[in-house]
Amino acid sequence: MAHPVRDGLLYHGVMAVLGGLGRAPLGLGRRVGRVVSRALLRTLPRERRRVERHLAIAFPELSAVDRRRIVRGCADHFGSMLAEVAWLLRAAPHEVTRLVDIEGFEHLMDPIRRGRGVVLGTGHAGNWELCNAALCAYGLPLTIAVRELHEARLDRLITTLRGRFGTEVISRGAAAGRRLLEGLHRGRCVGLLIDQDIPSIPGVFVPFFGRPAWTPSGAAMIALRTGSPLVPGFIHRRPDGTHLVKIGAPLAAATEGSLEDRVWELTAAVTAAVEWQVRSWPEQWVWMHRRWRTRPEDTSSETFVSKR
Repeated sequence: MAHPVRDGLLYHGVMAVLGGLGRAPLGLGRRVGRVVSRALLRTLPRERRRVERHLAIAFPELSAVDRRRIVRGCADHFGSMLAEVAWLLRAAPHEVTRLVDIEGFEHLMDPIRRGRGVVLGTGHAGNWELCNAALCAYGLPLTIAVRELHEARLDRLITTLRGRFGTEVISRGAAAGRRLLEGLHRGRCVGLLIDQDIPSIPGVFVPFFGRPAWTPSGAAMIALRTGSPLVPGFIHRRPDGTHLVKIGAPLAAATEGSLEDRVWELTAAVTAAVEWQVRSWPEQWVWMHRRWRTRPEDTSSETFVSKR
């Protein structure tokens, strides 16, 4: 639901921060962003408690001190990410490729060279906006499906940012599936974020840190229906300030069994890749998101639900 006053304050606040950070050198902007993010964390106790609660679910073996260390790392990561997004609004493609390295790029490009198209299953790990930009800057024809932001001006801003490097942006909705299929038929890479609990779109319950998590099944469904490979890929921040995108080998897709079972298995496989990424760099994931919000008893019979 739109809230004009709140949305207006959010828009002007974001524009002020991005404008300030965008004029600074990237290193300085990151330092300022980390200061801003840490300050916000102190003023948002509910969000901090949610992060801490989710970390306790995912890492029960860690001490409270270690989990607080991850919380501080999250604040630093998202502060740096804010500065990098501001930088992306003016950066050139060659500057992006200097900042980001890619491993396993052939897993995306080989199917495209054969005219098949490929599905990239990814998540909100690392700086995913920088990942979009880098993949395009390296020459990948990328199409992504996104949820529109409530604040229309912010939505236009982020769409403009993604389009600067050649990303084709499709809004989620009734026509999204058809347009994604068209993208695959045109030999493009279709990138889908599969690590959020969105009850309004088709999904399945698969394990995530040992708990059933409602997970979008569109990436697996599209891959199975078209025969396109489903490839996991993620970006992470390195200690020297550069980033690495690691693209994995195509996930094995079952050829026997019901479509429902095969979608479940492939969605579980790509979610396992997300979990590995989050375990490896826990401070670079969106712990504030209510990943286990939907329970099996909450889902509608009209939505594709796994009974596993």
